[in-house]
Amino acid sequence: MHKINVSADCVVFGFDNTDKKLKVLVIEKKVNPFSKNNEEKIQSALPGDLIQINEDIDQAANRILFSLTKIDNLYLKQFKTFGDPKRVQDKKDQEWLYNFRPNPNERVITIGYVALVRMEEYNPEASYFAENVKWVSVSEVPPLAFDHNEILFEAIDFLRKEIDNEVTSELLPKKFTLSQLQELYEIILDEKLDKRNFRKQIIGKGILEKTNEKQKGVSHKPAELYKFN
Repeated sequence: MHKINVSADCVVFGFDNTDKKLKVLVIEKKVNPFSKNNEEKIQSALPGDLIQINEDIDQAANRILFSLTKIDNLYLKQFKTFGDPKRVQDKKDQEWLYNFRPNPNERVITIGYVALVRMEEYNPEASYFAENVKWVSVSEVPPLAFDHNEILFEAIDFLRKEIDNEVTSELLPKKFTLSQLQELYEIILDEKLDKRNFRKQIIGKGILEKTNEKQKGVSHKPAELYKFN
């Protein structure tokens, strides 16, 4: 009788305020680290691994994320469970499984987590079976291991449905302009928003307060800076 394993896969989002893109953290792993072939195959994936038998699920997600990327203390939220019986049986994943899992054919159900970070506050580093870790624009993500592209798609959909001050406050700098806030909304929602209506609605919610500070080092008229209250 085959055992059923449970894993946690983390979709880590960051907003790059320089090139105005929503990005996701992706690890790269060697398919066969024991191969003597110099042209070793590399596979991209979301940070994820199996949950230990006596481990709390949320603690496991934090541990797994830190073990692969060296970042922790993040906003982490469960968003969906993925349980397709064939999700780890694709030919492209079998070689890696045989090299890293004692029972590579066993079924794996995974719990998807969304994590949000201010990119300027974290410096991810690859560790454990991750050979490299990098930020990739969500519109430029390559084919990923297992069903990780589907997990990413569902995470973006979750972000669109859940977007509010809790989400945006984790992605924006602590002090930001109304234009930056609108840009983030437009990128997540993938639609243009009317400037006047957006500002009226967001200010009307009473979730922002002026800092009495303005932008510095910009070539245009500096805009006022706000923060979430």
